[in-house]
Amino acid sequence: MKKFGRESLADLSAGAVFLATGGGGDPYVAELVAQQALEKYGSVDLIDPENLDDDAYVVAIGGVGAPTVSLELLPSIDEAVNTLRAFEDRVGRKVDAVVSFEIGGGNSLIPIVAGAVMGIPVVDGDGMGRALPEAQMMTYPISGVSPTPAVATDYQGTVTEFHTKDIMEFEKEIRQCALSSGGMITSAEHPMTGKQLKAAIVPGTVSFSIELGRLLRKYRGNAHRIYEPLAELFSGSIYGDLFHLYTGKVIDSSTRIVGGYDIGAATIAPFDGSGAELTISIKNEYLAAEANGKVIASVPDLITIVDYETSTPINAERLRYGQRVTVFGVGCPSFYRTQRALEFVAPSCFGFPFEYKTIEELNLSN
Repeated sequence: MKKFGRESLADLSAGAVFLATGGGGDPYVAELVAQQALEKYGSVDLIDPENLDDDAYVVAIGGVGAPTVSLELLPSIDEAVNTLRAFEDRVGRKVDAVVSFEIGGGNSLIPIVAGAVMGIPVVDGDGMGRALPEAQMMTYPISGVSPTPAVATDYQGTVTEFHTKDIMEFEKEIRQCALSSGGMITSAEHPMTGKQLKAAIVPGTVSFSIELGRLLRKYRGNAHRIYEPLAELFSGSIYGDLFHLYTGKVIDSSTRIVGGYDIGAATIAPFDGSGAELTISIKNEYLAAEANGKVIASVPDLITIVDYETSTPINAERLRYGQRVTVFGVGCPSFYRTQRALEFVAPSCFGFPFEYKTIEELNLSN
């Protein structure tokens, strides 16, 4: 069991934005909320999933909705804690530990807030190893964990309870709940035993995110300087090889909220205006990168955009015209390359007219 305190917050946030692939919500305000919780209630225990009792009762907690809305409906300690307490009231038992939906962005910090205030451990891992837009794409339901019973609270404190027959019905209902609640809610869902969690989780991602954040801080500066240390870090991780996909200037970026998601695209051109442009498709996250009419990376592999001058990762809702950026691509945890997982996260699941090829295959052939 490790202790997680304020000194690790900034690194966790920075690493989580990189792994968020543009989604997961901006962590800035969530980091301030987590800092407030850790200052008031003390550090939280970060537990390796293998050290959980098989009978432990664990629940996943985080925000659901369009990341753009998180810049307007600012979170506080209350959302995470009230949601977890409402969940315990509904199921009639205490939760032994909390875990993230996704390591990406602000959702990496909500379990920290809940764990600190409630005095329970946070599991070192998550249900995506990155960020993805829909509930059925988490490793938990793909591994057979039921999403309900679940509860969600909105910014007014209204509590909604969910009991659904399957994950697709749950995704439909909780998305509608987010839409009717202003675009963002906090959810406690996918209750599972320690034994179930060990079979379903992407392990070690909180620790890896902190390590990644430290590296980004240490090598802060032009993106070409950080490539080698980043590649070395990822090559020894569950993600595998890192690729430099593109460097240039954002010449167009737009998203709009459709059905509770941020939908849009960004176009990046070379600094000198010559050569092929890169197009990034967005559904909360950066999902596919195409240049010269060819796909060079796609979901479930990771696509991350960083500021060229500082190597700071940029969420999709922060991407702006004129920014000078570098685009990196990384492999994904092996779980997501299984046939079972690709039924939920392959490019066709997002409407793309091409089949999934690993980023290693694509960049060897391009």
